[in-house]
Formats: sequence, C-alpha cells, structure tokens
Amino acid sequence: MNSVMETNDNTVGKRTWSQATREFFYGLAGYEIAHQALELRGALERLFMLGVFGEMLGVPILPPYYGLRLLPYLVPDVATWKRHMMREREFGCDHEHHLHGI
Repeated sequence: MNSVMETNDNTVGKRTWSQATREFFYGLAGYEIAHQALELRGALERLFMLGVFGEMLGVPILPPYYGLRLLPYLVPDVATWKRHMMREREFGCDHEHHLHGI
C-alpha cells in the first residue's frame, strides 16, 4: 500500500510528454465533438421533458398517465427544465458562440 502511495506522490504535478500530447490532440480534435454531443444530449432531454411534462407549461402532448409513470425518475430535472424553457431567448441564441465559419 505504501509503495502505491509513494509512486502517486512522486508523479503529482508532473505531466509526461505523452499525456501532454494526448491532451493537445483531444483539444484539437475531440473537444468540440464532445461539447457538441453534450449540447445535443441536453436538447434531446429538454424535448423529451416537453413531450412528457408539457402540461406544466400548457402544451399537452402525451396523456398524463405516462408522465405520472415517469415522474419518479425525472423529478430532479423538472426544476432545471422549467427554468430553461421559460428563459427569455431570441431566435438563434442557442448557437451564438459557435464560430464554425471563421
């Protein structure tokens, strides 16, 4: 156990060349893809929540039976979803930070 602790203590604060190279290429190629995947996942989750709990906002899409069956699993996300849906936005504001053409 002590030998593991000693090796971890010696490497704290030191980055190897391979780790720095790996992080550089991740930032070069993978970061934007990962960030875009997270944005897409969030958009799909908000769309799902709208379909299931749209009645909270006045948009009845599914019968309330299905929403009540899913409610225990989605309770932690309801407050965040309602805040996001009721936020004042302008057209195209979701993609204002993407600089793909520049």
